[in-house]
Amino acid sequence: MSGSSSPRQAPSSAPRSYTRGARILSLGIAATGLLTLGYFAIASHVLGEQSAKRIDLLWSVMFVIISVIYRPVEQLLSRTIAERRAHGHAMQSMRIPAAIQAGFALLFLAAALALHGQLVDHVFDHYAALYDVLVVGTLAYAASYFARGWLAGHEYFALYGGLVLMEAFARICFPLAVAVGIASGQTAVAIGIAAAPLVSLIVVPAAFARQGEERRQAASPGHAHAHEADTTLAQAPITTDEAEAALAGPAAEGVQEAVAHASGELSLRRGTGFAGWVSGIMLSEQTLLNAAVLTVAATSRSALAGIVFNVLLITRAPLQLFQAIQTSLLPHLTGLDATESHAAFDRAVRLTVLAIAGFAAAVALGLLAIGPFVMTHLFGQHHSYDRAGLALIGVGMGLHLVSGTLNQAALARNRARAAAGCWILAAALFLAWMLVPVLDDQLLRTEVGYAGATAVLALTLAAVYRRSRERPGSRAAPAGAQSASTDRAIAR
Repeated sequence: MSGSSSPRQAPSSAPRSYTRGARILSLGIAATGLLTLGYFAIASHVLGEQSAKRIDLLWSVMFVIISVIYRPVEQLLSRTIAERRAHGHAMQSMRIPAAIQAGFALLFLAAALALHGQLVDHVFDHYAALYDVLVVGTLAYAASYFARGWLAGHEYFALYGGLVLMEAFARICFPLAVAVGIASGQTAVAIGIAAAPLVSLIVVPAAFARQGEERRQAASPGHAHAHEADTTLAQAPITTDEAEAALAGPAAEGVQEAVAHASGELSLRRGTGFAGWVSGIMLSEQTLLNAAVLTVAATSRSALAGIVFNVLLITRAPLQLFQAIQTSLLPHLTGLDATESHAAFDRAVRLTVLAIAGFAAAVALGLLAIGPFVMTHLFGQHHSYDRAGLALIGVGMGLHLVSGTLNQAALARNRARAAAGCWILAAALFLAWMLVPVLDDQLLRTEVGYAGATAVLALTLAAVYRRSRERPGSRAAPAGAQSASTDRAIAR
């Protein structure tokens, strides 16, 4: 270690624009959304009504599963790589995130095998091929979402957009093949769902090539100084005795954890904890989006569940596009927090929230003005939509997007547990509201409940954000680490 204090070096590559990354991803994900819509539209034309509904069900079940078990590792990987890069480390270990992702995949496989009979007989109407597609496709998405996290952490947003676009393009090829007579039947259309995540991985070699080029540039004489941070854990000198004292005794494990935390290095305990809490967030978000449809379907024999689903599409479409902003926002904020650029951190959050507020206000006013007309003609169902209720869904959509922004800020500052508590509370309140007949009109109950639950979510996440601003980037010392030498060992 150097005997003189020196400032931490910046990463070898300059931070890419968060705005530019979000724009590139938005284009890719928008195109992906159109191709996905095309997949289901073509499937509905080449298959009968019942077969098309089974394809819809297959996709819905798989989407919920992969959101809950794989997106947490995507977020973990994105955050970890961004934090390490902000500290100047060129290399990141993939062992722990890969182990966690493999663990989630094996848990799914065990559950799917145990429930084989129930899924085939009661979910997929005795079509075993659909069960096979569910299992193979879900396991394939483990690799796809791992690649997404790796690309996001390195801020390779064009390649990320290419991955999701390639996935959607590969999927739509299968119903097109049925439409032109190359293939036939429900199974041929369904196979596209399993094949798409595997085909999307063809962008990974291009990402490795890009990383290799960046490393060659960083290793050139003009950039050699950028690697000094890889060998420096502290800015102040630490003697050998101090280091040994700090890393010995009953507090050794806690001190080592703090040293790893300070440098952005991921431990199994941190990684598993983060992924577990984010799984709770993802499950809670799916509850906000699906609980109303399920409860109405269970308690009403009319077509009201379909009406509720259509109304909630008002929030699903913007949330799909907002994934691009979330994907680019997390590594951006993580880098700012790691380098203590707190003013820039707050500015990025503030600008994103203001943009969402303007968009949500326009949507709510549009729904208040012409919402019933648009919904009736778009879905072709003769239902009397209430314009105030639709406007409430627009407001709830805006609050949901704001919550997503504040959630990424919490994850960037390692407040996953606090953020998960906010999401779980909001989801539990919404589910309880839907089950208790406070309002007889179940559609109005959905509209009021969704707006109220997202308001609770946004307010509680805002409180988490305010608390994190009071002590941004703070690293808590482990219990028992009281000596001056330990304090210096875990300092930046």
